[in-house]
Amino acid sequence: MTFSFRPRLIDALKGYDRSRFIGDVGAGLTVAVVALPLAMAFAIASGLSPQAGIFTTIIAGTLVALLGGSRVQIGGPAGAFIVIVYGIVQQYGVGGLIVATLMSGGLLFLMGLFRLGTLVRFIPIAVVIGFTNGIAVLIGLSQVKDFMGLAIPHMPADFFGIIHALASYSHTLNPWALAIATLSLLGIAVWQHGGPALGRRSPFVAKLAVIPGAMVALVMATAATACFGLPVETIGSRFGGIPAELPTFSLPAFDWSTLHLLLMPAVTLALLGAIESLLCARVADGMIGDRHDPNQELMAQGIANVAAPLLGGMPATGTIARTVTNVKNGATTPVAGIVHAAVLLVVILVAAPLASSIPLACLAAILMYVAWNMGDWRAFVHLRHYRRTYRSTLLAVFLLTIVFDLTIAVQIGILAACLTFIYRMSELARAERLVLPALAGHTPDIQAWRFSGAIFFGSTPLIETLDGPQPARVLILDFTQVPYMDSTGADALRGLVRQRHAGNAKIIISGLARQPLDLARRSGLLALIKIDLQPDLESAVAVALTTNP
Repeated sequence: MTFSFRPRLIDALKGYDRSRFIGDVGAGLTVAVVALPLAMAFAIASGLSPQAGIFTTIIAGTLVALLGGSRVQIGGPAGAFIVIVYGIVQQYGVGGLIVATLMSGGLLFLMGLFRLGTLVRFIPIAVVIGFTNGIAVLIGLSQVKDFMGLAIPHMPADFFGIIHALASYSHTLNPWALAIATLSLLGIAVWQHGGPALGRRSPFVAKLAVIPGAMVALVMATAATACFGLPVETIGSRFGGIPAELPTFSLPAFDWSTLHLLLMPAVTLALLGAIESLLCARVADGMIGDRHDPNQELMAQGIANVAAPLLGGMPATGTIARTVTNVKNGATTPVAGIVHAAVLLVVILVAAPLASSIPLACLAAILMYVAWNMGDWRAFVHLRHYRRTYRSTLLAVFLLTIVFDLTIAVQIGILAACLTFIYRMSELARAERLVLPALAGHTPDIQAWRFSGAIFFGSTPLIETLDGPQPARVLILDFTQVPYMDSTGADALRGLVRQRHAGNAKIIISGLARQPLDLARRSGLLALIKIDLQPDLESAVAVALTTNP
């Protein structure tokens, strides 16, 4: 394996001109407007301060753009991480989150270094849809507290704890918070879906429709809260505002004796980050007609997830909504991602005090909308068109994600998918008794069987119970339609050959393809059958007739 580290920025800047720069700057400015409310909302929902989300957007956004394998990918905090990050913070504290994120960054970099980027695509779609929809439900459920303005002193991380807390404190509902959240959610939905339709009739409305609905709702809710002094919880009242300062380097205060407990959360963060970033890059490829480098992208994501937590950030990945916005607004190179991060840096240095009046109810509404769009709800409608195993895997991962834990859900989902695959492959394997005119009159002394499909540990019973209680004196096994054989299959064949040889019977094997032939040679099977290996069925029949005239 040769080490390769070549960011797409190097190739993207070839022939770079003023018009492309203007397009990238415009796209970067627009993406920054989209990213600002989402960054704060994701961080708060994860149990962190709002500046953690902004710092992550600045740091990870810059590094993913500089070092990534896609020309238009935007990196930053993502909704998919909320549930995992919140659970880690509640159990191990912020120091534990920093260590887990550092570990996940190292894993991501190693995945890219060892060219494992394409392997992420092998995760079954049922597992991806199941945990994505489950995360979306948990995100929505976790925002009910701020959406309704409930005075819950400590929000649990588990499903049943959340339900119990919401039910126990339902009497503390704040009607002002509920009104702000409801109007914000309706406003975002109407703006996002109605704006483009009205924009086709009015050029002025078309220009306004470019502004994200989340930003419009955020500005209006903040203005109303500040002007009328509405009695709702804000970023200022809960966090004391957002400091107008640069990210500072800090090492985690953490009990290193519990490091092994963070291994699975770190693996989950790395796996989820890899899936999100590479799916996002594939979506971008389809929009711009390009092809990203998955291994380079994973290495960039790894570096970003090592740097971000050491500078006050949280886990980061590729973000589909912001990447799509980037492309639709004219981005052609990673310069747009760098611009979007630079704009947010200026905002936090200049306009941070203005964020103190942002109502948390509005941010909860934004996350509710994000959660709804994050889920693939049509997959549930179409479940009846799929096999029972697909439905079972998707629903199991979905329910396990909600009720238990994403780590457990992904593990069980992948295990179930692997078992289903093994079962399907074993079902496709066949052993068919051949009736050949050339062998007429020689049955049952000479029998011919044709195998099809993969001969592996799941299909070895086909070999072990081949020709019943009355074995033939000469057995022809045709492997012309066998593309793959594993060591267990070769061992079963070796056992059959020894058994037949012990009974003075003979086995002739024909049609071994390259991979099965190579394995037969390495496993010692070829030495056992010696000259009884023929290139095709006709040659095997001729040898059998000579052996048993």
